[in-house]
Order: sequence, then structure tokens, then C-alpha cells
Amino acid sequence: MGMILPVRDALEVLSGKWKLPIIVSLTLGKKRFGEIGKEIEQITDKMLSKELRDLEAHQLVKRTVYDTMPVTVEYSLTEYGESLQNVIAELRKWGMQHRKKIMGK
Repeated sequence: MGMILPVRDALEVLSGKWKLPIIVSLTLGKKRFGEIGKEIEQITDKMLSKELRDLEAHQLVKRTVYDTMPVTVEYSLTEYGESLQNVIAELRKWGMQHRKKIMGK
């Protein structure tokens, strides 16, 4: 299979400005739409909705609807979504090192 294709596949699923921040937001447990939106500065409701649908299509995020009045909707990582934890931890570590190297911070 080579090295490039699997990396390209992974980047295609996680591409864009918002998917990884949404996944990171859900690593601490279930959240409602508004809670995710508050945590991720500058994301619009329209974009959050689109990205959550994408992540759901890739089986990384689960949407659960509760039959309450009014209806409650919660988002959580699937077991498959949780398999990204090590990848995210390594990206965070690299990002911190990069920031120090480039910005001296």
C-alpha cells in the first residue's frame, strides 16, 4: 500500500480547520451542540452542524436524540473516534514543540 495513500486517507477524513477541534472537544465526554460551539471559538452553527454530520458519516461521532421536552441531542465519540486519542496526543506534543521552536514561546 505504501506510505502516502494511508496518510492521505487520514488527512481527507480529518481535513479542515474544525474536525480535530470538535473531536478534541468530545474527548472529555458527551456534549450538546451549544456546548461544543462555545468551546470552539469562531465556528458558526452552520459549520459545526456540517462537520458533525461529516464526522458521523465517518463513524467517529455518535448523535443521540433523547425523547425529552424539548428534545435533547448529545454528541459523543464512538469507540472508533476514541481510537484517534494517540494521534491527537502526538499532534498536540508536536504543536507545542513547534510553537517553542518557531515563536520561542
